[in-house]
Amino acid sequence: MCDLTIIIPVYNEEEGISRIEKDFQPFFSSTKLRVRVLFVDDGSTDQSLSQIHSICDRNSQFQYISLVQNRGLSSALKAGFDHAVSKWVGYIDADLQTSPEDFLLFEPYLNDFDLVIGNRVHRKDNLTKRLTSEFANGFRSWLLEDGVSDSGCPLKILKTEMAQSLPFFKGMHRFIPALILIMGGSVKQVPVRHYPRMTGYSKFSFKNRFWGPIADTIAIRWMKSRVIQYQIKAESNPVEA
Repeated sequence: MCDLTIIIPVYNEEEGISRIEKDFQPFFSSTKLRVRVLFVDDGSTDQSLSQIHSICDRNSQFQYISLVQNRGLSSALKAGFDHAVSKWVGYIDADLQTSPEDFLLFEPYLNDFDLVIGNRVHRKDNLTKRLTSEFANGFRSWLLEDGVSDSGCPLKILKTEMAQSLPFFKGMHRFIPALILIMGGSVKQVPVRHYPRMTGYSKFSFKNRFWGPIADTIAIRWMKSRVIQYQIKAESNPVEA
């Protein structure tokens, strides 16, 4: 059994799949954890799955599952979380705008927090993407008071039992820190590097990066206000069968 399963959701990323195996080697060489990488092919229509097969055939640290059809990032994450049998489960995007090696920065905090998440410094995205992301992060942080400055950072490690108990819905991947806090968990942010996208293209448009997150943030705020919490003060001895 491994210690950490890292989920890589994939949808039509054939141009960049080949570099993933190489870019993970510095992390594999330095970590003290037993790690496996789990590709989740989200119904790709290009050659992504074929390239994933090749990596998994030659390297036992890489495995995959393939979804019947494209269901979106949150669905791919749920499928990956559900298949994890390790103590921790991580997540990184297939475009590798964040580095697998930065998972090493998370390891000192794993036993003390339910979620460790990156905070992308000096982001290399285009202006439109940066502005919409900054607005969405600011609006979310103001309304949800989650204290997280980069909720959408695709570099995360969670305790698997917590990840598997999260309420899932379309777009929930943007709210994992807030949901962890609503469930009574703890969150740690760690600065990480960020790189320009070298291959492929972003699957998110202005519409689903701006208006969707606003509506979802309001829904999460409602959920936060309605969550049921209680503590047991005392109880009788259990009745014997």
